[in-house]
Amino acid sequence: MVPIQYNLRSLWVRKVTTIATAFGVALVIFVFSAGLMLSEGVRRAMAISGRDDTAIVLRDGSGNELSSSIPADLLNLLRERPEIKRGDGAGVIGEIVIVITAELNGSTAISNVMVRGMPADGIKFRSEVKIVGGRAPTPGTNEVIVGKGISGRFKGIAPGQQFDLRRNRPLVVVGTFAAGGSSYESEVWGDVDVIRTSLGRPAVVSSARVRLTDPGQLAAFRTSIDADKRLGMDVMRESDYYEKQSQQTSSFFSWMAKIVAVLLSLAAMIFAAITMNGAVANRTREIGTLRALGFSRAAVLVSFVFEAVFLSLLGGVAGTLLTLLLGLTSFSTMNFQTFSEIVVSFHATPEIIIWAIVFSLIMGLIGGLFPAIRAARTSPIEAMRA
Repeated sequence: MVPIQYNLRSLWVRKVTTIATAFGVALVIFVFSAGLMLSEGVRRAMAISGRDDTAIVLRDGSGNELSSSIPADLLNLLRERPEIKRGDGAGVIGEIVIVITAELNGSTAISNVMVRGMPADGIKFRSEVKIVGGRAPTPGTNEVIVGKGISGRFKGIAPGQQFDLRRNRPLVVVGTFAAGGSSYESEVWGDVDVIRTSLGRPAVVSSARVRLTDPGQLAAFRTSIDADKRLGMDVMRESDYYEKQSQQTSSFFSWMAKIVAVLLSLAAMIFAAITMNGAVANRTREIGTLRALGFSRAAVLVSFVFEAVFLSLLGGVAGTLLTLLLGLTSFSTMNFQTFSEIVVSFHATPEIIIWAIVFSLIMGLIGGLFPAIRAARTSPIEAMRA
């Protein structure tokens, strides 16, 4: 086998082409990894919004909270079920959810914001929620709190400000809350009675959340709901519901990243092939010397493939490290299920990092294979004459 030192020295001597090729691979891996991290960030933000011991109840066939409408008096029938946990921060809560348009701060552009109306114990129902600024709203008033992900992003939606739910129906922001990075941090929360009265829907809720005595009780609870013909409701585990709500947005970013990365990788592989072909042409005498010293065609082939793969690996590692820095930032996008804005963070996983490295190795292998074959076919006699 050709000594590895020969390949490393060759890369060091050709600094310009080495850096240019590695940069091209790094750019491809950066785009590829960023898209996958954003897709994972969307999925994670939605998934951690749900709990396995909580069921969400919607009107049968609605699919999500925005299109669901449940008569508020039916909530009492849910509270009678034996599968429901009793006590502080448990039980059944009914909520109403709407989407409003709001103007972005510092811009004339508008986007959608989700507003959630909940009863007085709605915040206590979600133990992961913490008030991080201001105070909690007073029940029965037009006071609201805003998730830290969108606080100050929209005009009027920040502590000490107010915005209109409907014309002449102002909501006053009195605090900011955090919810562990979940999609709740992209919502506005207020009193359910105030919000639904402002909407002219005083006797309905969009959904009900039910805290179960045990996650394994979901099937029994669903069966009892399906058997009660008075209800006409659909029951889903809360974590499964949010997982489903993230699918379209998450898939969009995942496929976008893959498509863009494939297009960029074609350019990177072509550039790598051109670079390696140029290296073969400039190193014809070296190749002839290697052959004259007794190194076989297979050894020369492996040597040049190794060089291309190693160069691509350097670019892949650099691109992956740059992508990890995105974990310090957040990104605002549209949830295609609810058409409301959601703020998510880039989230790296071991699987994404492994895929990025594997993808860079594949680019190096494909980009360097044909130049390596050309190098292996070089006649030692003709190479020495050249």
